[in-house]
Amino acid sequence: MKKREETQKQEPAYIQLYHGLVRDIVAGVYPYRSKLPSKRVLADKKDVSVITVDHALELLNEEGYVQSKERSGVYVIYKAEDFLKEGWEHESTGLKAETDYLEKANKGIDVADTSWKSEKNEEGITAPYRGGFPFSVLAKTMRRVILDYDEKILIKSPNHGCQELRNEICHYLARSRGIDIRPGQVIIGSGAEYLYGLIAQMLGPGSVVALEDPSYGKIRQVYEAMGHTCEMLPIRENGIATKDLEKTGAQILHVTPFNSYPSGVTVDISKKMEYLRWAKQKNRILVEDNYDSELTVSRKVEQPLFSMDDEAKVIYLNTFSRTLAPSMRIGYMILPRGMVKTFEEKLGFYSCPVPIFDQYVLAELLKSGDFERHINRVRRKRRGDLKNS
Repeated sequence: MKKREETQKQEPAYIQLYHGLVRDIVAGVYPYRSKLPSKRVLADKKDVSVITVDHALELLNEEGYVQSKERSGVYVIYKAEDFLKEGWEHESTGLKAETDYLEKANKGIDVADTSWKSEKNEEGITAPYRGGFPFSVLAKTMRRVILDYDEKILIKSPNHGCQELRNEICHYLARSRGIDIRPGQVIIGSGAEYLYGLIAQMLGPGSVVALEDPSYGKIRQVYEAMGHTCEMLPIRENGIATKDLEKTGAQILHVTPFNSYPSGVTVDISKKMEYLRWAKQKNRILVEDNYDSELTVSRKVEQPLFSMDDEAKVIYLNTFSRTLAPSMRIGYMILPRGMVKTFEEKLGFYSCPVPIFDQYVLAELLKSGDFERHINRVRRKRRGDLKNS
């Protein structure tokens, strides 16, 4: 309880209010179609300013918990079946929307209205810059970091990343993914490929690694460069078949359960449980690559394998490059608590390749709520584009 109170003190007031209102809505204090108290009543009741209430209601509206009606008030539109059912199963409409989006994207149809922005990947292929983070917000945050952090922006980053960013990633994952971790489990790196390399080195050479076929080509290249043997397994409508996986004798399974690239396959809860059952066997590790998960069009929360894992056999990784800007090569890896010591002993000497200034900027974006507001705007726009297409 003390730890939770300390975390709340670090969060902005409107974020604390937002979480409190979400709990009340989910618990039925404010049921479906009911009207929330006015902003002034909420402000008096919660002992906060009206502007704080306004920011919290804006977040609730963006997440789909409430809907504001002009000259009428704010009404609850949350229904449990539209968000998160017991068992974390997919809702058919949410899955269809995601599939429709991927089909449109693969055909070159612009569904995010960011055609003027592009980036080139390592192969030199131009791809849409999907994040579209507001430059004005980014610039404002950079100026604030320069003023507030002063000469701290000139020091070398701690090997695993700065404490401020690791703390904020913990808070963010707790809010958005239900992942309960400590900062010591977070390793900051310069993008996915760097993190693949750390994983491959930590788990040692000579292992058989099972990969999705098709998948991002550099995953295989990194593992093989580190002395592992890769088995490419066909990805079906619901992931890799367990019988195919067992035949390989693999010790490592590297999967992208949310949105496999380039197939766009998202696995359901039953397949996730199959993967976890496979990983329970001795000397097996599951690497969860949560590529592109922030930019889903579905309102539902996707439960990661990491938070479903009771055996501490899952390594989780993700990046911010697609949600912020291609130039900000920042990714992170979450280790099970039992692997932290192994990582320290084998690879603790590695310096963090991400500039300390970039880390402070991202920490402030997460702390202020600017990052989540941006993600919610992108999701809301894509849902609207799909409805109108």
